Amino acid sequence: MNLTLNNPQTVSAPFGDRFAHVARLDLNGGALLMLAGQVAVDDHGEVVAPGNAAAQAERIFELITGILAAHGATLAGILHIRTFMTNLDDLPAYGAVRRRLLPADPASIPPASTTVEVNRLFLPGAVLEVEITAAVRTTA
Repeated sequence: MNLTLNNPQTVSAPFGDRFAHVARLDLNGGALLMLAGQVAVDDHGEVVAPGNAAAQAERIFELITGILAAHGATLAGILHIRTFMTNLDDLPAYGAVRRRLLPADPASIPPASTTVEVNRLFLPGAVLEVEITAAVRTTA
């Protein structure tokens, strides 16, 4: 078992390098990836589309896709999604983006999921933060 903390080149470094974007636990035949909460920021750390849940969801999943790709994983490897929202009334907009990007095969069950409403997030204008746990298979 090997644990590494990483900030892949596929996305901008976290704010002030205060945390790792991903913790990777290598296991026999694969790895478990635990992504830090992602908010919709551009490459300069500015919030994208302040207050707009749908646009922020698009950006967040773009960041998540880049982090997963850096570790040989895809959105299909997501095991669990934890979402923090400042207003649960935004759930339909967020859910529409999620359903489009993570289409459920009719024969499969979607990833485990937790969604909670919070008073605020650490960046003004951010209305969503998404944490991901994913698996990547390194051997057949």
